[in-house]
Amino acid sequence: MNFRLCFLIPIFNHWKSIRATVESLFRYGDDVYIVDDGSDARTQAVLKEIAADFPSVRLIRLPENRGKGAALMRGMREALRDGFTHALQIDADGQHDPGDVPRFIALSRENPDALVCGRPLYDESVPKKRLYGRRITHFWVGVETLRFRVPDSMCGFRVYPLASACRLIERVRLPERMSFDVEILVRMLWEGTPAREVPTRVVYPPEGVSHFDMLRDNLGISWAHARLFAGMLWRAPRLVSSKFFARDAGSRRWSEFAERGCGAGLTCFVAFYRLFGARAARVLAYPVVAYFFLTGRRAREASVAYLRRVGFPDPGLSASFKHMLSFGHALMDRLAAWMGEDFEARIDFPDRAELARIAERKVGAVWIASHLGNIELMRAVAAKEGVAVNAVVYTDHAPRFNAIVKRMNADFTLRLVQVSRIGPETAIALKEKVERGELIVIVGDRTPPFEAGRVLPIRFLGDDAPFAQGPFILASLMACPVYLFFCLRQGERFRVHLERFADKIELPRKERRARLEDCMRRYAERLEHHCRTAPLEWFNFYDFWRNEN
Repeated sequence: MNFRLCFLIPIFNHWKSIRATVESLFRYGDDVYIVDDGSDARTQAVLKEIAADFPSVRLIRLPENRGKGAALMRGMREALRDGFTHALQIDADGQHDPGDVPRFIALSRENPDALVCGRPLYDESVPKKRLYGRRITHFWVGVETLRFRVPDSMCGFRVYPLASACRLIERVRLPERMSFDVEILVRMLWEGTPAREVPTRVVYPPEGVSHFDMLRDNLGISWAHARLFAGMLWRAPRLVSSKFFARDAGSRRWSEFAERGCGAGLTCFVAFYRLFGARAARVLAYPVVAYFFLTGRRAREASVAYLRRVGFPDPGLSASFKHMLSFGHALMDRLAAWMGEDFEARIDFPDRAELARIAERKVGAVWIASHLGNIELMRAVAAKEGVAVNAVVYTDHAPRFNAIVKRMNADFTLRLVQVSRIGPETAIALKEKVERGELIVIVGDRTPPFEAGRVLPIRFLGDDAPFAQGPFILASLMACPVYLFFCLRQGERFRVHLERFADKIELPRKERRARLEDCMRRYAERLEHHCRTAPLEWFNFYDFWRNEN
């Protein structure tokens, strides 16, 4: 389809920040719609100056303040009439990071029918009352859509497919104020619009102006949830049917299988583990895995396809269930590791001398791991030698996960370093850790959301698969020894493989692609070798070869 995107900015009295917001968008396009929601004279003067300075800016004024929803609906109608297919909504108050705009555009271009939502990554500036309120709203959105995991329902950083959004606007009376973001999301999901997410940094500037009225807007959001809950009740049969028996291509991602649980579920499982022990927990894994097996059609299909590629005997549904059960038991082992169980007596580690040398020299290293086996045991083997481990993760759930694990074991020493993208600041922080003799661990067999196409096709299990360049570029920036790490279960024991990969990875400009491709090919060869050794222990439950992650 023809893809034409504009920027849509609703504004009410944000005269200080609007020019900077507009100018930051011109790096990515010059079709900007500003909808003035009845701002004061000072803001109107600034907007007139912007319109005079930038002829491509379309300024729309509402004579009186009606609310954010009203401004957005007016802007969407105008943009659709002008021939645009998509509108990227961004707030005028400077909370959103314009540097993430290319990721929103790329994901929307790849999925033109989808609603692309920002998933906020907050810093310390977020007001706690607002944060807790958002969590309550997200809970109700999950109830109203009958989804385990829903896109962020209140983030004002989104790309709307205008045709489907405007059809809904014309057919349903949507709220005009702050509850608009929530209600249009729920109703578009009800309509079958797929959703995608982009992790994005959100800040609350000290001088920022918020127009969220605690009484009026909370009452409006509560009333919206009441309406939506009632609407869910008579839609429930169709929602349940589409959830369990249809493929929802728009809402499935590589991370869903691991993220379909929740903090409360993990906490309950920890309590069960402590009360009844590891054997009872492993028995409980059977019905839990059976549930995910029966409801996870895409995961089942990906599992069977992978097992067929790796040469597993009779790679059908029975083998797929064993594959998922292996994942469930691996989670049990991770849980035990997080709770402080000593695995030392059950670990065979023929390369332990190499780790001892790292500890003795106090020179850090990069370990490139994978989703094969149990990488959590790296903490056990490294801690024994007194080496700190920092695991680079891509999910915005890392702070919450860290808190849960800390409650299990206050002495837990694995540090999760959450990143939304690997930029200069991240590289500098990790480099300092390496210089202190610490380990940086990053997986090489999964493409993070921020890669936006930074992959190379590498031969893996008989076909080209998209491997991420990021882990190997990061390793080159560290300028330190690089190892491959695999930990595979063998009955009741574990075997750790620590393979020296390079003294350091060098990527000179003229040979950058060739060197990078060679590193990634060598990694894929070793991963394939170990996958064939332990085929049921590779836990990527999506179509790795089609780059749907």
